[in-house]
Amino acid sequence: TEGVTEQDTKIAGYAHEQKKGLIIIVNKWDLVKKDTNTMRKFTEDIRTKLSFVHYAPIEFISVKEDKRINKMFSLIDTVFNNYNLRIKTGVLNEILADAVLRNPPPSDKGVELKIYYMSQISTRPPTFMLHINSRRLFHFSYERYLENRLRENFGFIGVPIIFKKKGRND
Repeated sequence: TEGVTEQDTKIAGYAHEQKKGLIIIVNKWDLVKKDTNTMRKFTEDIRTKLSFVHYAPIEFISVKEDKRINKMFSLIDTVFNNYNLRIKTGVLNEILADAVLRNPPPSDKGVELKIYYMSQISTRPPTFMLHINSRRLFHFSYERYLENRLRENFGFIGVPIIFKKKGRND
């Protein structure tokens, strides 16, 4: 009934810093007085206060009333599978080519960012290496764009995605 507390924020922060899979579970949902917008309002509040874990699904449960417990266990399986998901380089590069075609990389003073290819270098969490011409040109917003394309294609529900870049430092 309290919503997101300082302790909740700290715990989510620790999980995020350690690059762990994450599910946000709201328990004791039976104690909350509800109307047609209650769940939406709670979700918005959680997303605002825990915006740094935007990838974490939110589930509302009641252990006392045994409501939505099975959905929680299903989410655990999903996050575990996403945390261990490996994608072939060829498939990644098809998605990369499409992403670059839809939204070309930024340029600075006539120098264009070139992304040669992407490969997955590890799982737990999924980590991708981008081979580029200049790390200086690679802006955070374009990284977020590529992350969103990966999530669009593979889900990665509950899992942080890590990008590493290989290219000149200029």
